[in-house]
Amino acid sequence: MSAESETVTAMNTAMNTGMKRRGLLAASAATGLTLATVSFARAEDRPGSGPDGPHRTRTVRGTLPAGAPDYVYLPVEVPDGVAEFAVSYTYDKPPVPPGVQGNALDIGLFDERGTELGGRGFRGWSGGARTSFSVRSDSATPGYLPGPVRPGVWHIALAPYTVAPEGLPYEVTVTLRFGPTAPAPAPVHPPERAKGRGRAWYRGDCHLHSTHSDGRRTPAEIAAAARAAGLDFINSSEHNTTSAHAAWEGLWGDDLLILTGEEITTRNGHVLAVGTDPGVFVDWRYRARDHRFGRYARQVRRAGGLVVPAHPHATCIGCNWKFGLADADAVEVWNGPWTPDDEIALAEWDNALVTAVRSPGGGGDGPGRWLPAVGNSDAHREPDRVGHPQTVVLADALSRQDVLAGIRAGRSYLAESAALSLSFGATDGRGRHAGIGGRLRAAADAPVTVRLEVTGAAADCAVRLVTDQGPLLTTPLPASGAGVVEWRTTPAHAAYVRAEVRHAPAVPGLPGAFAALTNPVFLDAEAGTEG
Repeated sequence: MSAESETVTAMNTAMNTGMKRRGLLAASAATGLTLATVSFARAEDRPGSGPDGPHRTRTVRGTLPAGAPDYVYLPVEVPDGVAEFAVSYTYDKPPVPPGVQGNALDIGLFDERGTELGGRGFRGWSGGARTSFSVRSDSATPGYLPGPVRPGVWHIALAPYTVAPEGLPYEVTVTLRFGPTAPAPAPVHPPERAKGRGRAWYRGDCHLHSTHSDGRRTPAEIAAAARAAGLDFINSSEHNTTSAHAAWEGLWGDDLLILTGEEITTRNGHVLAVGTDPGVFVDWRYRARDHRFGRYARQVRRAGGLVVPAHPHATCIGCNWKFGLADADAVEVWNGPWTPDDEIALAEWDNALVTAVRSPGGGGDGPGRWLPAVGNSDAHREPDRVGHPQTVVLADALSRQDVLAGIRAGRSYLAESAALSLSFGATDGRGRHAGIGGRLRAAADAPVTVRLEVTGAAADCAVRLVTDQGPLLTTPLPASGAGVVEWRTTPAHAAYVRAEVRHAPAVPGLPGAFAALTNPVFLDAEAGTEG
């Protein structure tokens, strides 16, 4: 016998007027609205049977208007005895004129514990990456969390990313499968330490996507690509889900440290939670105007992680960073192949360095609070290159704690591949030395020698040294791609120095793409001295 099916129609083209009057919508948490409940819990319900065993299916149809809220929740009343909660959905994608937004509808799931911001009800998110998913006690579709399907009101989260002028017609089909449940497997998470090489420079990529969000590579394929790229560590950073945290079993080793995190993908920008405790979910359902980001930045830090705004000037809808940098620990200035939005992120970061050295706490007392730069691939699928770029961190050990400490302190540089290595620092006349992210204190007029050693660069590369006064030295590297550049300055002349290695410009008059970039070395004038 085929399963009994019932269609529930909720044509909500007048969502903010007519549907409210009919009582089909109510205010909801997380800046959204809630549709009428789909009930499977009536006494007369009897599940049908079929090839998949006893199950019951219902379909909901509706239309979201242009200007719909960020999140629309479809409540589903789940009875006892359910072994699997399965969802499929479709929506119309009518053609639109150039420059007009079309339809894009994301989806996720919250269980009977509710949709409260930062609450415990989160069960998964796939955004627009797939059209169906399911959860059971012992398994779940990638992006979703396995666990019991307990009775109560669950919520399917519909998130209209963009809506065409004529609206977004959708159809959601919910299937509950009844039967015994299997025990939930205990999650196995990556260890916090790999063998490593003691205190050394370690290469990592902290922005990667697998099949657990909108990537096409499996975790195993990512681990293999990371090793092939010469990386020592990676960070699991799926969009708005932690489901991949338990997907790396057997993939780490003495040569590869795997950190767990999340790409918190809000409508006002994306931020990486790097190296958080496994299983810690960080909510994303807010905009800058809601003044909630600081709360979730603190949650990331409580979970042991770093807060890193990603591709802050990317041009994709919702990608441009609008929360400011006050709550950040570092900023991603290089995301994938070098593009104009990276150039803008670099300029903004450099301006922030200038502000830091000229703010209270700067000058003779050293720089004020400054944000280190990081670079990541944001690789999703072929031909995206894992490890292009990569952040090279000086850490005491190849461990979660030491790698994050190195990134937080700015003891790092960015490189386009593992073939390219840098050594950069400043030394005064007394032999005192400071490396990347460090501070050298000297008399304001004392000579300081800045030295950059490069190996593995392309034949077309040139070095540029940049200070708080702007670029002050540009010189080509030898055709071998290896060379040493030395430059003399004073703390009065340069409050910091950082190095860039760039390819030859593809367009005359414009900067060339990056091959490498260092965080700054700060030159602090000792108290009581004058320039």
